[in-house]
Amino acid sequence: MKKQNVRTISLIVCTFTYLLVGAAVFDALESETEKRRCEALQAVEKMIIKKYNITEEDFKVMETVVLKSEPHKAGQQWKFTGAFYYATTVLTTIGYGHSTPSTIGGKLFTMCYAIVGIPLGLVMFQSIGERVNRLSSFVIQAVRKSLHCKRTAASEVDLICVVTTLSSLTIAGGAAAFSKFEGWSYFDSVYYCFITLTTIGFGDMVALQKDNALNNKPEYVMFALIFILFGLAIVAASLNLLVLRFVTMNTEDERRDEAQAMQALQGTVKLEGDVITANGSILSGYEGHDVQSFTGSNASTMCSCHCACFSANRHKKTSLRSSIDDNE
Repeated sequence: MKKQNVRTISLIVCTFTYLLVGAAVFDALESETEKRRCEALQAVEKMIIKKYNITEEDFKVMETVVLKSEPHKAGQQWKFTGAFYYATTVLTTIGYGHSTPSTIGGKLFTMCYAIVGIPLGLVMFQSIGERVNRLSSFVIQAVRKSLHCKRTAASEVDLICVVTTLSSLTIAGGAAAFSKFEGWSYFDSVYYCFITLTTIGFGDMVALQKDNALNNKPEYVMFALIFILFGLAIVAASLNLLVLRFVTMNTEDERRDEAQAMQALQGTVKLEGDVITANGSILSGYEGHDVQSFTGSNASTMCSCHCACFSANRHKKTSLRSSIDDNE
């Protein structure tokens, strides 16, 4: 089996195993908390219904009003500033879900916008990631030359260390800012920055969603957008190195397989329309020019004569077939 196939199967097995392990860990960490929280909310619901003497239907209406009014606390979501924020989450595939189109036209345009915007964004961030890696390589070489190091070239490990450091600093700095503006704990801010820059975008924590921030805090809106775009470019630089390494491994294996196949075909021998390979197997139906195209410059190694024993046997078979036809 080829190494590429083995690697693909191994990746599939490892991915599903990783999913199973993750599901088990999340089950152990979150299931009990979820159960207790659900029981607490049900107790509060019963208390409110009993205290204010309302029906369950009225409570459901109140619940719907509270949930639907939550996005409007940030201001008008579909004015230009909020719409730009929404377009950013679509193009970057973050998809917080804090605001969604309600009209048919808005939903249709979102699909068409994403079809063009997502590939455009991926190519842009990939290109920026390559430039960041090139700049990092140049800086590493300059520093090593100034320190008179024997080896000045930047390796993949060096670049990975640099972009990982940049990613960590970006998340740490962004978390400090969001902790100040949003009133979150620093750990929650780090969690938000990581979920955002990896484009997971759960939507449980979304910036710019209180105190009418979209309209009253333009500098904060600008910071949030720059953080998303710059942070995604840094993360793209990291992914560019990892994905490039995997693609390079596949390309090297494919070239090695092609070289081995060409080396095997160079030892072929043609006998009466059939090709006998170096290991003794017979490939029928090949013409002489096909074999020559496979063998290339090593065509001289091919047997160009028709062996006498084969010619004699062929002549005997023809004579025997003719005599049988005459007797009939």
